[in-house]
Amino acid sequence: MAAKLKKFLLRYYPPGVILQYERDGVMKQKPIDLLDLTPDVDVEVLLSQIIRQEPLISENRRPALRQLIHRLIDKMLEQQHHSFTLFKVLRAHILPLTNCAFNKSGDRFITGSYDRTCKVWNTFTGEEIFTLEGHKNVVYAIAFNNPYGDKIVTGSFDKTCKLWDAYTGQLYYTLKGHQTEIVCLSFNPQSTIIATGSMDNTAKLWDVETGQERATLQGHRAEIVSLGFNTGGDLIVTGSFDHDSRLWDVRTGQCVHVLSGHRGEVSSTQFNYAGTLVVSGSIDCTSRLWDVRSGRCLSVKQGHTDEVLDVAFDSAGTKFVSASADGTARLYHTLTGVCNHTLVGHEGEISKVAFNPQGTRLITASSDKTCRLWDCESGDCLQVLEGHTDEIFSCAFNYEGDFIITGSKDNTCRIWKALTASSQPGMQGGAGARPQTAFSYND
Repeated sequence: MAAKLKKFLLRYYPPGVILQYERDGVMKQKPIDLLDLTPDVDVEVLLSQIIRQEPLISENRRPALRQLIHRLIDKMLEQQHHSFTLFKVLRAHILPLTNCAFNKSGDRFITGSYDRTCKVWNTFTGEEIFTLEGHKNVVYAIAFNNPYGDKIVTGSFDKTCKLWDAYTGQLYYTLKGHQTEIVCLSFNPQSTIIATGSMDNTAKLWDVETGQERATLQGHRAEIVSLGFNTGGDLIVTGSFDHDSRLWDVRTGQCVHVLSGHRGEVSSTQFNYAGTLVVSGSIDCTSRLWDVRSGRCLSVKQGHTDEVLDVAFDSAGTKFVSASADGTARLYHTLTGVCNHTLVGHEGEISKVAFNPQGTRLITASSDKTCRLWDCESGDCLQVLEGHTDEIFSCAFNYEGDFIITGSKDNTCRIWKALTASSQPGMQGGAGARPQTAFSYND
């Protein structure tokens, strides 16, 4: 039976349209990624191209599709946030924080701590929703199962990982099997698999539905400190202190490529959205771009004078950034490999870096107790977020890019809110009242 298009869904970051269609009575989804979309695109040419390439979309859907493309462009043209104001200081834990993370919609975030707990917070009120208790040691790595946001996973120095209900705080499973501390973890984008990386030199894949171990990824010769899935969820990258990163087939648990070349421990790894590239950062002061299909190193980025502690792509994958112990971050254009900007201003090492969803802003968290907001276009520092009394090691934007959280060794977490019309007094709830990202366009 032929597939029948049921509705369009809009995806803002990175820009795309998702087709919901029915085949043999089963509803399925297929994304049309528009990673190169810019406000000055010729919309009619783009529409013709999509209709020509996509059998699900007939010419009579052109007006509906046109409307969606214009919405994506309008979103790109929205005024960006230049400054943020301190919204709440959360005395989050009795011992230092380890990490913080938003759910996709950004109305909740979680904090992990040396106090052996993970706390769930309401972003817009700053209230604690509940505490996830049960680990017997430091809760180090934490994540929501975005985009769904209904589950939380916590990884601990007690060698276990726990899966929780994000709405009730109920514990689903304790995942046991690692020999030593768990230091990194991730859900696949489909929310069916959890990956955990450990000081025991292995990563493990776990089934979200049953809590059972599916595979052990063996091959690294030192601890695994970074891991992440590609968008399709069929590949995973791990970065290790053995100087290598590895690409693994999620289905079989086999290593597909060893990404060899760094001369020091790998500190951070990430896929681009298209899943064609991996960026890795290393203690050897360089970052490297790798071709996923061949496993080859495409380029080595030099320029930092000290260890590279974090790397990240923006949501569309057109830019990436490296953050270093030398107190600077370097912003690159992915396609040309050119370093567009060196971001100078911090007086201590930068341990964490994050793009806003639009890819127009960047935040850097430093041991100098500040977080800085940068303009990606000009490389200018727009604002210094001050107030923490000890080093900041975690920072993140929410999905709309109008809230920032910073986590510090001073045991507090700070929520920063964009200064926009919706956050002026008398406009309370402006941030929470935003529509979600999926817009349907029915027949």
